[in-house]
Amino acid sequence: MTSGVLKLAAFSDGDQGGNPAGVWIGDSLPQAIDMQRIAAEVGYSETAFAMPIEGGWRVRYFAPEAEVPFCGHATIALGAALAGLHGDGKYQLTLNNAQISVEGYAQGELISAALQSPPTFSKPLDPLALEKALALFGYSHADLDPAIPPALINGGIQHLVIALNSREKLKAMHYEQQAGQQLMTAENWGTVLLIFAESPQRFHSRNPFAYGGVYEDPATGAATAAFAGYLRDLGWPHGGVIDIVQGEDMGSRSLLRAEIKDEPGSSIRVSGMARKLM
Repeated sequence: MTSGVLKLAAFSDGDQGGNPAGVWIGDSLPQAIDMQRIAAEVGYSETAFAMPIEGGWRVRYFAPEAEVPFCGHATIALGAALAGLHGDGKYQLTLNNAQISVEGYAQGELISAALQSPPTFSKPLDPLALEKALALFGYSHADLDPAIPPALINGGIQHLVIALNSREKLKAMHYEQQAGQQLMTAENWGTVLLIFAESPQRFHSRNPFAYGGVYEDPATGAATAAFAGYLRDLGWPHGGVIDIVQGEDMGSRSLLRAEIKDEPGSSIRVSGMARKLM
């Protein structure tokens, strides 16, 4: 049953937009097969499942078609839910492969939340894999922004990042979902982050998530954390913080902020607002 699942939109633009996530909180986690079923019934790109443990919470994340090791927007939704149930504050989370934290603070009908991501790292992309990705989306090398080379980026889950040189090319993003799922599964890309740099500190993004059975996510905290870490690796002039507008082209405008420390590989703080869904 999904009646016990809280539904919130994370990284909302005030009382609109954001990425819907399910949040299930109980004394003990269901079996994996049951969590997978519940996530499929909820139908959002991810549902977070949490149970109390000594010193914090044990958390697992399920997309409609697969478990994922980390999900940023579902973590923000969980932080908002925990703040609503247990009060404002910071909560320690134990994931499958990492220890992180999330904060939640009520602000009227909305809740501000922030997560500390797992450590970040990046590595070059195999040229053949890049050709496959460009073919999937119908892009060419002439569409790329040379200042942000395609790469594999990680902040708890691996993503492919492709930076485009115009907002129009980002808006025109399209692909065949089944082919995307096959490629992303074969290459172990949790999502593909398509990005356009409006300025050194403001970006627009789109985030295909065919790996998890979703055409596109309107807000992706995990990819934002990984991307912020990649900008640090590149020596990008981020000034310690970047803002990302996501979901605008799919009618669900979302706002994400990432705070970047100088230490290579260190955690990224990703924050935004969350709102309850009926």
